[in-house]
Amino acid sequence: MAFLQSGQGREPFLRAPVSVLSLIGALVAAHLARMLMTAAASERILTEYAFIPLRYSPGVLEPGSAIDRAVPFVSYMFLHADWTHLSINCLWLLAFGSVVARRFGAASFLLFFLICGVASVAIHLAFNWQSPGAVIGASGAISGLMAAGIRMLNVPALARGAPRLAPILSPQVLVFSLLWVLINLGFGLSGLSVGGEVQLIAWQAHLGGYFTGLLLAGPFDRWTRKSDGEQPFAA
Repeated sequence: MAFLQSGQGREPFLRAPVSVLSLIGALVAAHLARMLMTAAASERILTEYAFIPLRYSPGVLEPGSAIDRAVPFVSYMFLHADWTHLSINCLWLLAFGSVVARRFGAASFLLFFLICGVASVAIHLAFNWQSPGAVIGASGAISGLMAAGIRMLNVPALARGAPRLAPILSPQVLVFSLLWVLINLGFGLSGLSVGGEVQLIAWQAHLGGYFTGLLLAGPFDRWTRKSDGEQPFAA
């Protein structure tokens, strides 16, 4: 799995940046804290901090303040259905997040993660405006990291003057994107991504996060290099 190695020295992907390990630690801590709560308290956390599209439909649910409505766009990423759900997300975050963090740096990596996560659930909201299902999990944001990571294949992470990211229409990006679309359409048509009272992050959110990451990887890369004093690549 050479694409999960950095360009310089071909270091193993498990030698992860601190920013990635810290984010994984935050996800684990949030889940552990909720598991230690009583059932009633855990349910209250889901009600208040999971993303529920119905909350944004006027006159359907008590919407709360502007802050009450804004917080779930971020907080849902730190809630997971169970340890299996969390473990899978953490493994993907470790793999692709490490690639992106080495290229972007810690602050830009975390901002990129949050933007992809917010865009992910906003796309879900657009397709499920009055759904009462609670959306949880960081997989939409991680899909954005995956898209950025695919564009960084065989690209040196930190070297000055490093080549720009693979074009969106390059074969490696097109093939992977097609596979990811087909996989998620399969989930959507089969309903395998939904179960019980709380659904794992929906397939529309996966794709929303993925294509957000695909489109924003280039601008983020130019921005981070410009902030480091490097000549930005032409668009």
